[in-house]
Amino acid sequence: MTMQIIDLSIPVENEVASDPVGYRPQIEYVNHKQSVEGLQAFFPGLAAEDMPDSEAWAIEFIKLNTHNGTHLDAPYHFASTMDQGQRAITIDEVPLDWCFRPGVKLDFRHFEDGYIVTAEDVAAEIERIEHELQPFDIVVVNTAAGARYGQENYVSSGCGMGREATMWLLERGVRVTGTDAWSWDVPFTYTGERYAETRDASLIWEGHKAGREIGYCHLEKLHNLEALPPSGFTIACFPVKIRAASAGWTRAVAILN
Repeated sequence: MTMQIIDLSIPVENEVASDPVGYRPQIEYVNHKQSVEGLQAFFPGLAAEDMPDSEAWAIEFIKLNTHNGTHLDAPYHFASTMDQGQRAITIDEVPLDWCFRPGVKLDFRHFEDGYIVTAEDVAAEIERIEHELQPFDIVVVNTAAGARYGQENYVSSGCGMGREATMWLLERGVRVTGTDAWSWDVPFTYTGERYAETRDASLIWEGHKAGREIGYCHLEKLHNLEALPPSGFTIACFPVKIRAASAGWTRAVAILN
């Protein structure tokens, strides 16, 4: 049996509009020549030419927040409580068996930027792809944002999952979802416009806030979802174990047999 692994993750990198200004990663690269002084501190009397090609090591210093790059959000990110009043679990408490499950892809690339996906949209797509949704399936959403990664409008691109769409999945036992957009919800640009018109705060982060009712995780800034079939694959998305954190970075992949 041949196994194919599809990378669903974006790189952590400088000078790409992967996040809003002020929230982007910063990487300082130290090459083999620049690090010689650091090596010499461990070995007094060592000359650079004593080393092959006068080189030490390559190393990087990175400034990140837990939501840079492809990451898994814990219920604690959405609110302090989940499951209608229980303490929200942090990323180090997320059950690992949530993170290695059959995957399902919903193709919503045809929805315009800022569109709020409804429960009816999700049900119709599940019917279209002829998939019988199972508890703990990992459901990922392919939006128009996926093709715009690296462009200045990435953060404001794509549709978003509304509260009712999210609850439709959670009520059927889904505990991990994902998107190739910057956020599971509609981009803030569009939510901001709607809030300015209505002053209805329930519009803000409505998909995320569904976790107050049923605790769940979601993957953000996935990539390459267009390479996936609607179903018939497994997703692995184990998060980095950061004590009491709201999210953890992951090298999310899809495994096809």
